[in-house]
Amino acid sequence: MSVLTDLIYGGSHAVAGLTEGAVNDAIAKYGAEKELAFPDTAYFFPTIYAATGVKVKTLGDLTACVGVLKSLITDQEDLGQALNAGLATAVGAEILEGLKFVEPKAAYEEARVPGIGFVPDPVIRSLGVPLVTGDIPGVAVVLGKAENGEDVAKVVKDYQSKGIMTFMIGDVIEQCADAGVKMGLELRVIPLGHDVTAVIHVVTVAIRAALIFGNVQPGDLAGLLAYTKERVPAFVNTFGAIDNVVVSAGAGAIALGFPVVVDIDLGENQVPGALESCTDHNETVKKSLELRGIKIKSKELPIPVAFAAAFEGEIIRKSDMKVEFWSAKNTTCELVLMKELDEIEDHKIVIDGPDIDSGDLEYALATCIYVAGKKMQADFESVIERKIHAWFNYMEGVMHTGQRNQFRIRISKDAFEKGLRLKDFAEVLYHMITDEFDAVVDKCEVHLITDPAKATAFLNDVAMPRYNMRDDRLATMTDESVDRFFTCILCQSFAPAHCCVVTPERLGLCGAVSWLDAKATYELNQNGPSQPIMKEGCLDERTGRYSTVNEAIKDATHGAVEEVTLYSIMEDPMTSCGCFECISGIEPMSNGFIVVNREYAGMTPAGMTFGELASCTGGGVQTPGYMGHGRHFISSKKFCYAEGGIERIVWMPKELKDDVAEKLNKTAKELYGIDNFTDMVADETVTTDCEELLNWLTEKNHPVLGMEPLM
Repeated sequence: MSVLTDLIYGGSHAVAGLTEGAVNDAIAKYGAEKELAFPDTAYFFPTIYAATGVKVKTLGDLTACVGVLKSLITDQEDLGQALNAGLATAVGAEILEGLKFVEPKAAYEEARVPGIGFVPDPVIRSLGVPLVTGDIPGVAVVLGKAENGEDVAKVVKDYQSKGIMTFMIGDVIEQCADAGVKMGLELRVIPLGHDVTAVIHVVTVAIRAALIFGNVQPGDLAGLLAYTKERVPAFVNTFGAIDNVVVSAGAGAIALGFPVVVDIDLGENQVPGALESCTDHNETVKKSLELRGIKIKSKELPIPVAFAAAFEGEIIRKSDMKVEFWSAKNTTCELVLMKELDEIEDHKIVIDGPDIDSGDLEYALATCIYVAGKKMQADFESVIERKIHAWFNYMEGVMHTGQRNQFRIRISKDAFEKGLRLKDFAEVLYHMITDEFDAVVDKCEVHLITDPAKATAFLNDVAMPRYNMRDDRLATMTDESVDRFFTCILCQSFAPAHCCVVTPERLGLCGAVSWLDAKATYELNQNGPSQPIMKEGCLDERTGRYSTVNEAIKDATHGAVEEVTLYSIMEDPMTSCGCFECISGIEPMSNGFIVVNREYAGMTPAGMTFGELASCTGGGVQTPGYMGHGRHFISSKKFCYAEGGIERIVWMPKELKDDVAEKLNKTAKELYGIDNFTDMVADETVTTDCEELLNWLTEKNHPVLGMEPLM
C-alpha cells in the first residue's frame, strides 16, 4: 500500500478496535437496553442515521453499527476504498462521542477552555439564514496543536474577520484563547472538544444540513455525499504533527467533499484539490478558501475595530462596558429619510452633541440617515433602517439590540481604547448603505445627535410622525391591496426544491423577509432571489390558490413543486427549507394546531418535539398538516385561513405565546370578537399531554371544539 492509504487504514483499524471495545464495555456495564441519545436532535446518531437509516436508541443498537464500521475497512490499495475507511472512522468517532452521553455529565467541561461538544438541531436551523445570505460564507475546521500558537490564532482571527464559522478541536483551543481570540457560538468561533473524535460534531452539522434542508433521505449515502460536497462549504486545517487517526479522520472529511490543508510537507502523498500541504501559515486561509471555492466579498472600512458578521452575537457585559445608549434612560431613535438629490451632501457626517470620549457613561442618540436616489422609494426607508441593527453589531466591541426608538447600544472598553468613536458609527452606515443599496441610493448623509434636547426634539417632531405614518400604511396593506406577490429563493443554495411566496400578510418562513423586503430586493437586483408574481388567475380564494403562483413555483423549483396554496396547511401547503422560526402541526385529539418555535426543546401534545415535527417537512417537501413559518405569521389573518384561522391554535410554548400575545389577541378580537384569546391557548406550564389538553380546552370553552373536523 501507499504511505497515504496505509496511514488511513491504520487509523481506521485503531478507531474500530477502540470503538468495539468501548461499546462492549458500555453494554457490560449498563446493559444493551440502556437508552442512548445525543441532546436536542431528532436525528439519533446523525452520521449512522443518514448513511444507513438505522435509528440508534439503545446501547444494543450500536453492535450492528460496529459491524458496518468494520465492513467499510477493506485494506484495498485504492484511494476510493481508503476514503470509505475514513467514513468508518467518522462512524467510530460518532459512537465514541455518543457514549459520553450514556450518563448525564459534563463530558466536555473538564478542560481549561471547555468545548461545547454536540451542536443541537436548533442551532443548525438558526444558521440556515446566514449561510444562504453569505453572512457565513464557509465553515472551517481547525484541529491539532500549532508549533506557534500565535500562528493558528492569526488564522482563526482571519477567518472570523471574513465571517467564516470556525470549529476547533484539540490544543488549538487553548492556543487561540491564550492569544486573545474571542470564542463562542455567538461569535462563530466554537471550541468543540479536545479529543480528535470531537471532529464528528462538525461532520454531523453538515450531515444534518443535508437531512434538514436538502431532503436527503436516511440511507441514501450517495445522495448525502453529493449534498455535502456540493452545498456545504466546509474545509479542514490541521496544525502540527498528524498521526494515522487524524489522517483517517481527514479521509472521512475528503469523502464528504471537504478539502484538508495540513501545515506539514506531505510531499508526494498530496492529493490535489483534496489533501494539500501549506507550510506557510500566512497562506493557509487563502489556500483553504481557494480549494473550497469560497469567494469573500471583503469590505475595508475606515474604523479602528474589526468589522464582520461573526461579531453579530457578541455580548458586552456591564463590567466590560465603556459607554451605553439606552432608551430606558435617554432619548434614542434610528430613522432613514428619503430626500431629493439636491437636498443632500454625499458622505456628509454630522455629530451634534458630545462624543463618547466626553467622560459620560450614558448618552442620548438620535441617528438620522438621509438618502436620495433616482430609484429610491419611501417604502425602502424601513428596509434600510432594519439593517442598522446588523451593521452596528458587525463592529467588534459593539452590541446593539432593538430598533426604532427602543434600543440599547453598548460599546466595550476595549473598542473605546482602540479609538472607536461616533464618527466610526457614521462611516459604517455610509459605506454599508452605499454598498448594499447602491442600486437605489446615490447620496447618503449621516447625522448623529447626542445633545439631549435636540435628540428629543428630533424624536418627537420627525421620527415618531414618520414611524406612525409607516405603521398606518402597513396596517392597511393586505394581500388584497397589492397587485403582486414575490418569490424568495435565497434558501435554494441549501434547499433546491423550496421557494417561499412572500405576501403582505405572509412573510418569509425564516422571519427575515417581508413583502417590502422582497420588493426592495427585486428593485435592487431584478435578476436576484426575489421575483414578482402578478396576482392573477385565482383558482380558489379560500385556500389562496393562483395559477400564476403555481407557474412561478414550478419554475423556481425546476419542477420539483407544481402547486402550492397560500392559506392552507392541509391542501398543498407552502414548502419549507428548514430554517423556519416556527412549525405548525395537527393535534388530532383537539382537532386543532400546535405551534412550536425552534428554541423550544421540550415535548408537545402532538407527541413530538420541534425537531421531530420539523422532520415532517423541510427541504421542499409538502406534508399536509405541517407547515413551517415565521413568528409574525401566527397573528396574521391569513394564518391557516382555509382551515378556520387562528381559532385552531390550541397550544404553544409559553415563551412564544407571550411574544406574540399582543398581536394575536388583537387579530382574534377583530376577527371573532374574542377577548384575550391567548388565555385559551395552553402551553407547557399547563400540559404537554393530549388528553389533559382536551380537558383544559373544554374548561376554557376554546372555539376549536365547535369547528369542523380537519380530516
